[in-house]
Amino acid sequence: MKPVWLLITVLILGGCSFPNEEERLAGQGLPPTDFVASADSGRGLYQQYCSQCHGRQLQGVDLKGPPLLHDYYKPGHHSDLAFYRAIKFGTQAHHWQFGDMEPVPEVTPKDAAHIVAYVRKHQHRAGIQ
Repeated sequence: MKPVWLLITVLILGGCSFPNEEERLAGQGLPPTDFVASADSGRGLYQQYCSQCHGRQLQGVDLKGPPLLHDYYKPGHHSDLAFYRAIKFGTQAHHWQFGDMEPVPEVTPKDAAHIVAYVRKHQHRAGIQ
């Protein structure tokens, strides 16, 4: 009886496909580990997907979304991972009273990497580190 169950288990597991590393990262909203993001590429993506709520100059929009040029969003307080997760899964309001951020499913993990690079570049220029 034992070999039958072993055979069934092997057949079931053999039919399963496990995600590769890139698929696993993408499922978490992260780009491939070897991906190099560009702040220049992030500019247009930020304007397209983020500026309506976070402002064209990352200063926020009244009654819509918080400024990303704020110490709350410095890397030591909100890591890049927090940005990726907010884009992929949305996030509950916790510093501001703008309401929850909805996920942005149109933004791919690679697009998100470009957007994060763009935001970090402007934060760095503004002295937020």
